Amino acid sequence: MPVDSLQTLAIIEVMENFLAEKRPPENIRTELDIGYKIEGQSVFIFEIRPQWDNKSVIQEHAIAKATYVKSKGNWKVFWMRANLRWYPFDPKPTVKKLADFVRLVDQDEYGCFWG
Repeated sequence: MPVDSLQTLAIIEVMENFLAEKRPPENIRTELDIGYKIEGQSVFIFEIRPQWDNKSVIQEHAIAKATYVKSKGNWKVFWMRANLRWYPFDPKPTVKKLADFVRLVDQDEYGCFWG
């Protein structure tokens, strides 16, 4: 079940603020950029890059995922391993606010999200 429209607006606000701070300079965004998308109860953060051998093919590489659990009122935090599967972020598997998720991804103390 997707998040409601009021919560979607709050998600967009948090994510747009994150992008405003984290995106690379405008002159290199054709080579590297960051985006997000909302799918159902989840928010995904991903890198946007051209394919290494064919610059006309643009690829999205997932970095982090947060899934809202309405019954518990928190967000589950996930990171993508090299096997392309989502795993709970064990140092902090849940957060109360989406802003806390964004902070975890930005700080990346354990090198799970940005490598």
